[in-house]
Amino acid sequence: MKPVFLFSVDVEEFDVDPPRRTFRRTPLPELVAAYVDWLGDQKATFFVVGETARQFPDAVRALHESGHELACHTDSHRRLDEMTPGAFRDDLERNRDAILAAAPAAAVAGFRAPVLSMIPATQWAYDVLGSLGFAYSSSVLAARNPLYGWPGFGVAPRRFGAVLELPVTTGRFGPLVVPFAAGTYFRCLPAWWLARQFRACAGAGQPVVGYFHPYDIDASQEPVMNRGVRGNRLMNRLLFINRHRTLARLNLTVREGFRILPYRDYLTNVP
Repeated sequence: MKPVFLFSVDVEEFDVDPPRRTFRRTPLPELVAAYVDWLGDQKATFFVVGETARQFPDAVRALHESGHELACHTDSHRRLDEMTPGAFRDDLERNRDAILAAAPAAAVAGFRAPVLSMIPATQWAYDVLGSLGFAYSSSVLAARNPLYGWPGFGVAPRRFGAVLELPVTTGRFGPLVVPFAAGTYFRCLPAWWLARQFRACAGAGQPVVGYFHPYDIDASQEPVMNRGVRGNRLMNRLLFINRHRTLARLNLTVREGFRILPYRDYLTNVP
């Protein structure tokens, strides 16, 4: 059986800090369509921000009609530590409602926290997710990070009540532990090293859990500061490197023999 790549796309706008109206936004529907074209017959999971679903309902509907899984990414891309449990519940309901308004027949069972902001201090979010019927989350970076991280989480999926957490897959690059199959890291780290990490997961019988964004393939976007990096100029610079190579690098997964599955399909084989 081929090894599994839980490739996913966080469908969101580039989060500019401070908010500006004069910069050129990424052509989000076209970029999402480019991922769909790259996937071909394979299906994946798209974690959609509610605001984005309301702005581009046709793009969200097209994803569902093409057989891809739709999941939640909060309503306005707010990180978990910026919300209370009650505010998160309201936000998540708006997020799901926005997706269902665009694709009424979609089964929305998954969640990803913006900036992987599920940490020990925000794990109350699992109770909210479970109470609203969500089956899984993929919101944890099990490593130290300048923004968010949960180093003691471990590499294996863990249950929190009714919710299964699938942490993003990490690898050791020198002294650093990084999510190698995720956006910026995937674009900036050496291709030979990425291939080695994919092969190691395949050899261990482990899926690779990763994520990308529409802007990860937008090579023509002007360089502006992203709110998510909290003013870190180096991290912001990395957001723009090698965008023109993203899809070509993703073809590494094909050469390594990985098959791409939606999270919902993979979960049918997880106890």
